[in-house]
Amino acid sequence: MEKTNVLIVGAGPGGCATAMKLNKQGMNCVLVDKASFPRDKVCGDAISGKAITILNRIDPNIIKRLKATETAIDIWGIRLVAPNDKSVDVPFKSSYDKDAEPSPGYVATRVDFDNFLVEEVKKCDLVDYRDCINITKIEKTENGFYVEDKTADFKMECKMLIMANGAQSQFTRKYVGIEKDPAHYAAAVRGYYKNVSGFHPDGFIELHFIEDYIPGYFWVFPLPGNRANIGLGLRTDFVSKRKLNLTKHMNKIVSEHPLLKERFKNATLEDKIVGYPLPLGSKAYNISGDNFMLIGDAAHLVDPLTGEGIGNAIYSGWIAAEQAEKCFAENNFSAAYMKDFDVRVKRVLGAEMKLSYQLQRLLAYPRLLNFFANRLYNSKKLMDVLSRMYTDFDLRKQLVNPIFWMKLIFKKI
Repeated sequence: MEKTNVLIVGAGPGGCATAMKLNKQGMNCVLVDKASFPRDKVCGDAISGKAITILNRIDPNIIKRLKATETAIDIWGIRLVAPNDKSVDVPFKSSYDKDAEPSPGYVATRVDFDNFLVEEVKKCDLVDYRDCINITKIEKTENGFYVEDKTADFKMECKMLIMANGAQSQFTRKYVGIEKDPAHYAAAVRGYYKNVSGFHPDGFIELHFIEDYIPGYFWVFPLPGNRANIGLGLRTDFVSKRKLNLTKHMNKIVSEHPLLKERFKNATLEDKIVGYPLPLGSKAYNISGDNFMLIGDAAHLVDPLTGEGIGNAIYSGWIAAEQAEKCFAENNFSAAYMKDFDVRVKRVLGAEMKLSYQLQRLLAYPRLLNFFANRLYNSKKLMDVLSRMYTDFDLRKQLVNPIFWMKLIFKKI
């Protein structure tokens, strides 16, 4: 029987960020994952500015090392394509010099990015990292948790358990009692293609709002090596109601959509199209309790509008590490004391996800999207406002303010 103060289950971006933050705080921990890295993780592969900001707080040189691996491509903005096929390019910054400053975001396959983070974790003196540990038994004890793997070779007691084991977490379902809600869950499919043409010269990611799949979208994210992450995602209740086979419809878009079929004419699909669930952060849950915290997808923290989960996983891991430090300092691991973790996650991420959910509902109206795209296309001032919204949350809230839309209608913006 082994013992540790903190056990983190899941070595994705959230689990790794938690371990590295604990190491920075001078705290020992054990980090386990059922896989052996490098391993694939089905995802859109976009790494947001939020993720970059938190990783830089942990280690100011970590992104320089990521760039040195040449596995990530710089992203400077988003190309939005409305249902009427109107295309507008919105930079993340109203002005930028891509040769003189770091990019606001990146795209890297999860095979590469997650493996990079695991290798960073292995450099941490206070992190005991172990792979091929498939946890199948978790029991509450008087002083924490008892955890055992499938083979019963790994047996450990911990005072603090941090679950970072993704959307399919059985701990989330069976112990915490968070069930899947189709109205707050999304389904997505993804495939890797080579030789897709027509990318923005600055590597903008692309979101195509095709009428048949609203309020979801079809995405095209460039990758190094003339590759691209291509996918289609939609809220689960819409998928069920419309009886959609997302893989079938993604193939249809690639081969038949007027704006896209020529770009895929010489493209080839690597391997196969695969699907994955997205537990959206549009519904509030209790994500902590006596001696435990949930982070990332296990805590249902995927952005309801963009489907991006890496940044929120890393941010929630940062918060969890700081909460763990307070718990050990006060020797208090009660659910009441742990509630500070929920409060802080809600304060930092909750308002943003609530806004994303409101915007997601607006996306259900194709005419509204077309109107917005037309106005955006013809207004440099509006384009600048939208660029600033990427980093200014208070400004972004104007998107759900009726006054903002009245100004658009009467061309006051």
